Amino acid sequence: MKKEEYTKREDSKAYEGKNQNGCEKESHDKKENINNEAEKEETAEDKLAAAEAQIDELKDKNLRQVAEFDNYRKRTMKEKADLILNGAEKTITAILPILDDMERALKNMDKMEDVKAVKEGVDLIFQKFVKILGEQGVKKIETKEAAFNTDLHEAIAQVPAPSDDMKGKVVDCVKTGYTLNEKVIRHAQVAVGL
Repeated sequence: MKKEEYTKREDSKAYEGKNQNGCEKESHDKKENINNEAEKEETAEDKLAAAEAQIDELKDKNLRQVAEFDNYRKRTMKEKADLILNGAEKTITAILPILDDMERALKNMDKMEDVKAVKEGVDLIFQKFVKILGEQGVKKIETKEAAFNTDLHEAIAQVPAPSDDMKGKVVDCVKTGYTLNEKVIRHAQVAVGL
């Protein structure tokens, strides 16, 4: 009997050990699952932190680009204002010698008795002035016997044409027109033949 009791005890101990091992196995699986979930949460948190860092970097980059564009806009506005204020500087500088010539001519006109010499002096100044304007891109609109063109001419009168071939053409120019670099800056005021 003692032998049977001993085997029963051994069997019960073995059974208890299996239960304990089985429970240990279950608790071990639970711990692994918890560890896996924690790792997943950490990787999700890492991903979130990386995404937030990237967002902050992009925000910073965007802010810098906006500031850079604003500085560019302000700089170009200042340059444009300077061009508007000082754009005529080149032309005015080119015309100043004509002003000097006119002052000298006016001073000497009182002393001059020869009208022909005064006329020649004024004509020279005029030719110099026309040359300087031409260098600046200013050209006279030719109207002599030209066909009337609304892009270049402004009709202020219609007069009987002296001949049939002058109908629809410029008969007389009242005020000269000019172009600046091929753009009309003042239309020629003309009388057109009927």
